[in-house]
Amino acid sequence: QVHLVESGGGLVQTGGSLRLSCAASERPFSRYFMGWFRQGPGKEREFVAAISRTGSNTYYADSVKGRFTISRDNAKNTAYLQMNTLEPEDTAVYYCAADASPALSTVGRRYDYWGQGTQVTVSS
Repeated sequence: QVHLVESGGGLVQTGGSLRLSCAASERPFSRYFMGWFRQGPGKEREFVAAISRTGSNTYYADSVKGRFTISRDNAKNTAYLQMNTLEPEDTAVYYCAADASPALSTVGRRYDYWGQGTQVTVSS
């Protein structure tokens, strides 16, 4: 069982930045692909970004490509999501997730463990 805890959410103005963190309880953290998902008000959960076990490969949703950067520090058991040039449409609860399967995935149901989420609100 992996326990994931997100932090770093908050209220920011359009064009601002936030950095989300996801701390994992289990070692080795490097056995998991990590993903970030979000669910906006009245919307379904959607994929945001994913990163391979070593951090060498990343994948982004088109809506965040060029603005968001996913990274990880396996020594600190932590994944990150740097969000720049935020827009009101980015307002959502952001979740990190861990996937023990052997391939990077954008599909939420493939992920085995989820955090409790952190709220990001972007004001216009």
